[in-house]
Amino acid sequence: MKTLYILRGLPGSGKSTLAKSLGGINIEADQYFMVDGKYEFDATKLSKAHNYCQCQTRAWMKMESDQISTDKIVVSNTFTTEKELEPYIELARLFDYRVVSLIVENRHGHESIHNVPVNIIDRMQERFKIKLR
Repeated sequence: MKTLYILRGLPGSGKSTLAKSLGGINIEADQYFMVDGKYEFDATKLSKAHNYCQCQTRAWMKMESDQISTDKIVVSNTFTTEKELEPYIELARLFDYRVVSLIVENRHGHESIHNVPVNIIDRMQERFKIKLR
């Protein structure tokens, strides 16, 4: 069965590391900020980065290939609200993917590799909503 894994968590929690260990197609908004192998974050382009992530997810779901398996797609972003999840849930319905949502907690004490300020992480944590049903 085709599966969309949605990895949610605060910066530094290990979403990208877990995504890589799950295999499959890995997509995240941070990929938009990679320029010549270097991460160059620009907060003014954040909405474009999330649009890029959704478009990449749609493109991989839509693709059918004998050479690349698209049965497992892993999207890792902070996803602090249900509203941020909705486009991916809709894509999964549209392309007949099962959705598995995983929350990655920072219990290992690591900091964000992207140097996200603590006050920003605190605001993300305050709005982080979990829907258990």
